[in-house]
Amino acid sequence: MLYIIGLGLGDERDITLRGLEAVKKSQKIYMEAYTSLLSFGLSSDGLSNLEKFYGKPITLADREMVEEKAGAMIEEAIDNDIAFLVVGDPFGATTHSDLVVRAKKLGVKVEVVHNASVMNAVGICGLQLYHYGETVSIPFFTETWRPDSFYEKIKKNRALGLHTLCLLDIRVKEPTFESLCRGGKKQYEPPRYMSVNTAIEQLLEVQQKRGDSVYGEETECVGFARLGAEDQKIVSGTMKQLEGVDFGAPLHCLVIVGKTHPVEEEMLEFYKYGTAS
Repeated sequence: MLYIIGLGLGDERDITLRGLEAVKKSQKIYMEAYTSLLSFGLSSDGLSNLEKFYGKPITLADREMVEEKAGAMIEEAIDNDIAFLVVGDPFGATTHSDLVVRAKKLGVKVEVVHNASVMNAVGICGLQLYHYGETVSIPFFTETWRPDSFYEKIKKNRALGLHTLCLLDIRVKEPTFESLCRGGKKQYEPPRYMSVNTAIEQLLEVQQKRGDSVYGEETECVGFARLGAEDQKIVSGTMKQLEGVDFGAPLHCLVIVGKTHPVEEEMLEFYKYGTAS
């Protein structure tokens, strides 16, 4: 059996009882370590906390392993119980759907254990989840690569009065350009996690380039940091206001607010720029 288990958003205690039971009976445990991270994932003892809690060793599964060498893990699950741990919910990233497809094609049984993800946890700010349009990803811009395909999606959402959840880039174990050109042993860039501030800066740059008045400095947004953790930070305000807020450590995400209902507005007041969040 291959268990794909959501860990939730906070710390090691956020796993469900069903997920914990699956971990306890698994012969080997892998932890996906690149599409997201737990609040303790940046600390030196993050993994050891998990290992102490489960009483078992954990193998970190980076992007390379999951996307290129997942076959070996799936084959292990033919005769063994294997647990694959995912921060948030298992289907918050398309890679995990691919894992399920590959396992089923090999005749491996798959059991999924769901958990909270950013997709529903953003509801804490009071914006109703069924008032959201298509979710967009904001990638880090480079000197030569400044993609803006998210702009059209935001435009459609705003035309319908819907809120837009912006997921912000995470760059973990990305090969350096030099090592890709050279071949041989890969060298990796240091990890980078996009902040709300960088996201807004890039969004405004694209708006200025496109000039369609889809959003601007005075557009209402909600910035989130470390959703689900004890020190989570949530601030509601204009893009201009949020651009100057220190949201602290990752992970961050951003919501561009659409047309609001009075109840939504009442909730947003608790997180208004200039008040404690």
